[in-house]
Amino acid sequence: MTDGTSLLYHDGNRALQDEFGSRPLADRLEEKLTRTEFTADDKAYIESCIYFFLATADAAGRPDCSFKGGAPGFVRVTGPSELAFADYDGNGMFKSLGNLAVNPHVGLLFIAMHGKPKRLRVNGGAEIVRNDPLLHEIAGAQLIVRVKVAAIFPNCPRYIPSLTMAAPSAYTPQPDAVPVEPAWKSFDSFKDVVPPRAPTSSLRPK
Repeated sequence: MTDGTSLLYHDGNRALQDEFGSRPLADRLEEKLTRTEFTADDKAYIESCIYFFLATADAAGRPDCSFKGGAPGFVRVTGPSELAFADYDGNGMFKSLGNLAVNPHVGLLFIAMHGKPKRLRVNGGAEIVRNDPLLHEIAGAQLIVRVKVAAIFPNCPRYIPSLTMAAPSAYTPQPDAVPVEPAWKSFDSFKDVVPPRAPTSSLRPK
């Protein structure tokens, strides 16, 4: 059950806050930092990210967490309280999107572990869109996921390690480029069941 006065906290959160004496701090953090609309800085940061982590759960509440990566702009702030991200060709399990098809609640963690450390969390409800206009704008997108925001809040970055960015993934879809196929798709164990890639970007009729 969600605390009726809070966007973030439910009875489980409150019980631990009371045990550790942190309820006033938790309330102040929500009051000062939590929002339901993206700021200009939020938009710039999110659209510069080349990865984020996506939390979903199935209809029974069993959780799953997935890494999502792409070129800058594969996630876009599309409205004051909405963002969209591209779904790319993957392993065909559809763990994340299959979950949100039966349970729209999602949590997104944007985290910078190179340069200046930063974390931004976005909670909301997601929808898979098959004929979204962004399919023609984001190279390699086979589906678009739109997220209606319930809460946006930054986290303290103090435990983020300082890492060095060497290079983007060679598998990141690029405009007008033939996708690089991962080696595992040609393994004898899988090659006979790997489906053809879905048409994307310039291959789609406009």
